[in-house]
This record gives sequence, C-alpha cells and structure tokens, in this order.
Amino acid sequence: MAGFRRVLVANRGEIALRIIRGCHELGMEAVAVYSDADVSAAHVRAADLAVRIGPPPAAESYLRVDAIVEVAKAMDCQAVHPGYGFLSERQAFATAVEEAGLVFVGPRPATLGALGDKLAARRLARDAGVPIVPGTLEAAAPDRPASIRRLQAEAERIGFPLLVKASAGGGGRGMRRVDGPGELPELLATAAREAMAAFGDGSVYLERLVGRARHIEVQLAGDADGNVVALGERDCSLQRRHQKLIEEAPAPGIAPEQRRRLHEAAVRVAQAASLRNLATAEFLYDRDGVFSFLEVNPRLQVEHGVTELVSGLDLVHEQLRIAEGRPLSAAVLAAAERATTPAGHAIEARISAEDPAREFTPTPGRVGHWRMPAGPGVRVDTAIEEGETVPADYDPLIAKLLVVAEDRPTAIARLCRAVNEAEVGGLQTTLPFIRFVAGEPSFAAAEISTDWVAEHWDGERERRRALRVAQLAAGLDALDTLRPGSVHQAAAVAPLPAGRDGWSPAWRRDGRPGEGWPS
Repeated sequence: MAGFRRVLVANRGEIALRIIRGCHELGMEAVAVYSDADVSAAHVRAADLAVRIGPPPAAESYLRVDAIVEVAKAMDCQAVHPGYGFLSERQAFATAVEEAGLVFVGPRPATLGALGDKLAARRLARDAGVPIVPGTLEAAAPDRPASIRRLQAEAERIGFPLLVKASAGGGGRGMRRVDGPGELPELLATAAREAMAAFGDGSVYLERLVGRARHIEVQLAGDADGNVVALGERDCSLQRRHQKLIEEAPAPGIAPEQRRRLHEAAVRVAQAASLRNLATAEFLYDRDGVFSFLEVNPRLQVEHGVTELVSGLDLVHEQLRIAEGRPLSAAVLAAAERATTPAGHAIEARISAEDPAREFTPTPGRVGHWRMPAGPGVRVDTAIEEGETVPADYDPLIAKLLVVAEDRPTAIARLCRAVNEAEVGGLQTTLPFIRFVAGEPSFAAAEISTDWVAEHWDGERERRRALRVAQLAAGLDALDTLRPGSVHQAAAVAPLPAGRDGWSPAWRRDGRPGEGWPS
C-alpha cells in the first residue's frame, strides 16, 4: 500500500511526542488529540494539527473510541497510532479504526483479541509447546458461592502463595497475592472489584507465585507475510506492586544458548497468534534457570527504548513501515540475527511523580526547577517542561532516563552520573530511588528478582538518611563561610541568582521544600 501522509496519535505525554517525532522523521504529518488538562502540552505543540476530545478524565477523553475515530476521519488521516496504555490493546478500538477505513498501527484486531485476553494467550502458548506458569486457564467471576468454591479447589491444586489476576488487564491492577486459603475469598472479591473498575470486566484467574524470579521479556516484530523475529530481551525485574521501575537490555547473566531458546519460544507464541507489527512476550525466569510464559503485550512497551539503544533500531519507524504493508526491513532482520549475542548494554529508569518514601504514592502538581542530564550515551524521553503541571488524572510517569554503554558496569556508572545530574523541583519524584538502585552493590552484581525492591528499599529510612547527610553538609558549609577568604565569603558579595522556585546551585532538591529529598 502507499505510505501514510497523516497519522493520528491517540495518546498523550512522552509517548505521543515520541510518535509525533517519528512521523515527522518519515515525512508524515501528525495529528494530536488532547483533553482540557493537556491544552498546552508538548505533544499538542509538536503536532501539525491538534483537536480537543474532552475533559481531563481519561474515560471522557483518551478512552473515547468514537471521538478519536471521528477526529481521525475528519482530519483525513490514513492511520492511527495508539502508543501504549489507554486504547493500545483494545480489540474494539482497533476494529473501529479499521471499520472506518483507517489503518491501526499495531497488531490486527484478531491478534489483540487472542493476546489481550491473558488466559487465551496462556492457552495459545501451551498449545505452541511453550511452558507456562502453573495456574488456571479459564476466567472465573467470583460472584457466587459455587464459583468461589471452584476457585478454592483450584488454589489448593496450584499451591500457595499464589496470585489472583484480572483476566482482562495488566499493570498490577486487579492483582492480589494470596498466602493461604483463609485469605482467598476476600482477596478474590477485592481483585474482581478493582478489575471491574479498571477494565470493565471483573473476571479473574489464579497463577502460582514464583518467588525470587526474574521478569524477562522478548521484543518481537512480525509482518503481513508471516515473518516473525525476536529483537532481543529486556530484564524488567525491579518492580513494586507489579509495576516496572528499572529495565535493561540485554538481561544480565543469560547465556547465548539460553537466550536463543527463550527467543525461539517467544517467536512460537507470536507465530501462533499471527503477529503483525510489534509485541512483547513476557516470561518468568526462576532460580533453577527455567523460563515460563506469562503473557504477551501486543503493543509498543514503555521500555522499548533500551532495545532501540542496543539494536540500533527505531521501533516507532518500524511500526509505521509494517503498518504500511512493508515486509520486515533489512535492519530488523540484521538485528534479529545478532540478538543472541548483543553488543552493548542499556538501562532505563522511570522518573515518576511519586514519593518513594511513601509507597510510591502519586504526587501530582506543578514542576518547578527542571534539569535533565545529557552527555555521551544518555537519552531522556519526556514531554515535561519547567512550570508545567503534572495532572492527577493520568499515569505519573514524567520522564524515562536511558543510558547505553559498551558493557553493563559502564552503563551502571553512566546511570549514576546521569541521575546525579538530574534535578526536579516543585513536586516529589522517584529520583532518590533511582540513585539508590544505581549505587546498590546487589544491583551491580545482577542479584535481582521481582522481590528485590521489597527486600532492599526502605523509602522512609532512605529519606531520613538523606536529610541527615544534607543537614551535616549544610552545617559544614556554614562553618566554611566563617573562614577568612573563603569561596563562600566571596560569593556573598555577588550571590548566584535563585531560580523561579527558589532553587540555587548550593541547595538542590528533588521535591517539595520541607518534604523532599535533598540531593
């Protein structure tokens, strides 16, 4: 088919800006949609055209299938790119786009149906000969005593501890850990309620909890001719409440032969689902060195950038080309050939408006001072600027800090340098947590698992320690000003100007004055 002239980007924030830039690099125009909360957002200003679609709540704006499709038609777009989150995995949205005569930049609706349903994906993997995490394979609505009794019997068969998981969603929503049979009825009900609120579907399933495992995912690409390849894997083990915090590529400590078998298993699942475009197959890697299939995310992942940095690909470009009907490019095929023996190492840290001392509670508000790192091997994906407001209506992710180097130790050193350059004022962020991870010996030794954050991170303790260090430094600084001829005395004659939020180089903060983490 002919190339796209104009693409609607059905998302917001850094991923919308990322896609708009990709469109422009390929000579395509980009149309943005926005809610009232984003009227002056970076993605709106970067687009060639922008159209309001509703008030701030996502259900009244970014989740409105009808409004987004109507805008795409009215703006004479040829394709719609959903980014990640929001409508990116909704089969109904992809179907509506295609029925409107447009191209959905992602897997086909039937593939979204097969893979977006977590249980269908587990059955698909099983039938393809790929080991799956033990658990149930049919959705259950725990709304009747008979249904609860069946789930209790299944739980005894699977064994505790286990997870109750929403069959229609992901991202940790509708998911609960169950340590014993007495907890099961209440946690089934809680998970079902949360799943209904998040996804409009309260059905759940059970899955064995694999303790101290690693979470490793494989980046996949497929074209309309049925070609499917693996482009490498990422380790996403550092999580809290099943939300990823740090990701890296390749996964450390995986031998080339293990990597090859993992990639082949992921490709078999994707081929069984007739994958076209991009997707990611997720696995658990246990202490015995066994990989077990978890699920497939049939979309662009938040952490796709680390694969780009290691492979040399632009995955947004590849998505758009595949959606135009082109076969996998020579660059993709070459990257797949060398995926089992990758050169270089990349790490991504998610900077979010959250307080890591208070269970990562979201901290929306106005951004004061804003300084992101730069220099060799550093990339920052963000749509935030100084003075903007991070709204409470959406995910608190505000930036992705990525580094790449020739090997993992150098990448970690680069992450340490980069995160120490980063400064955010006005609202609390996760920068203190990222600094902690970058300097933690067990992370450097790749002694990581999905339990790592719970075992190593005590947010309030780290905040108190940071404050004590800052107070000591301030005391020493005050003493130094008393010395005749000190630099501070000279500076007192011509003080450095403070920023608009009161920031000065002598006293930096990563959060709200009085509550934040001094750097």
